[in-house]
Amino acid sequence: MSLTSAMYSGVSGINAYGNAMNVTGDNIANVNTVGFKGNRTIFADILANSVANGATTLQFGRGSLVQGITASFAQGSFDTTGNATDMAIEGAGFFVVKDTGGASYYTRAGQFIMDENGKLVNPNNMLVQGYRMTTNSSGIVTRASSSEDIDITGVQSTPKETTLFRLGMNLSSVASAGATFSSSFNSYNSLGEMTTITYTFTKTTNPLEWHFAATGPTGTTLSGTGASGYFTFNSTGGLTSYGTAAGAGTPITADLNLTISGFPSGANNLSIVWDVYNNTTSAVRSEMTGFASDSVMNSMVQDGYGTGVLRGLSVDQDGIISGLFSNGQTQQMWQVELADFLSPWGLSRQGNSLFAETAQSGQPVLGTAGDGGFGTIYGSSLELSSVDLSAEFVDMIQNQRAYQANSRIITTVDQMLQEVVNLKR
Repeated sequence: MSLTSAMYSGVSGINAYGNAMNVTGDNIANVNTVGFKGNRTIFADILANSVANGATTLQFGRGSLVQGITASFAQGSFDTTGNATDMAIEGAGFFVVKDTGGASYYTRAGQFIMDENGKLVNPNNMLVQGYRMTTNSSGIVTRASSSEDIDITGVQSTPKETTLFRLGMNLSSVASAGATFSSSFNSYNSLGEMTTITYTFTKTTNPLEWHFAATGPTGTTLSGTGASGYFTFNSTGGLTSYGTAAGAGTPITADLNLTISGFPSGANNLSIVWDVYNNTTSAVRSEMTGFASDSVMNSMVQDGYGTGVLRGLSVDQDGIISGLFSNGQTQQMWQVELADFLSPWGLSRQGNSLFAETAQSGQPVLGTAGDGGFGTIYGSSLELSSVDLSAEFVDMIQNQRAYQANSRIITTVDQMLQEVVNLKR
């Protein structure tokens, strides 16, 4: 085997370690790139050349080459950003984004924002994919079976009709006959329309007895046991009986009901339970009292609310995007889609922190955070680059020395050839 082959072995080493320096340089250049996965160079020797008819004891190597460059999908650390739509994945999985042509790409970089159309996009205006969440009037949440572009436009909180209320108040036991006390609270009908209900309490001539009457919005009619009646308290100030006529009360063993009909807006009749009786303990609730102090309303609870406009967003560990609305409600709207691959090392790098599916990666397995082998999602956070800067500098020194040594092979062989030339003088 000639000395020239040794020179070419040195050249192969120079090429290999030059390419390795490109990989190291790329890693260092992306040390602050969100979601970047560092790459590693795999070296291999070139097929050996036998000089003795295939004898395995007389084989000379032909140098080295870069056999492959593999990504390190090690977990990156997290940075808290304060932006609700920033997301980071802990564990396996990639965010799924689509370009305007519908082609799918995969990324670990969760720097997402809302575009001018109200859709969630990455910095390249690619559309983030997710599953729509729908909440019915009973509060049951269902998730769509297929993913689509995450779109926040026109989202508002669906109103909830009031179904029950509780009043905490004291009606003075020392008030004079004919004394009155009024208090109002707001409820909501089927259209989310605020409905103000006013209760007027009048002290009767009977000891510890008060008459009550409810009024609603103009044009409506109120009916039911909760529309009017008489409350009687015992000698310790506890509510004990209800009646439809003065002095004819009977022990309270059930809640009262109130129906409001005839809404000018066309809303359905509003049927509300006045929760004065605790069915669990089979006792009258203690919020209504008749003590010898001023009449006062000190608490009110009702379970309805009107429609609300979106005020903010939050993302939980399952990748569920919830809206925070002006009516004080939180509503689940979307769940972010994730993808994983049997061989993520086979993905094709597309730049801009994007990967594309290849035959070597296999087809994507789609799902959501926390399901199967998928990781969890952290909102208001970003996954930083997985590049270990100290390790990259060590690799850089090793590659530099190897490059230098291979260059010395060429100069040394050149000197040896010069000696051959100098044999004849």
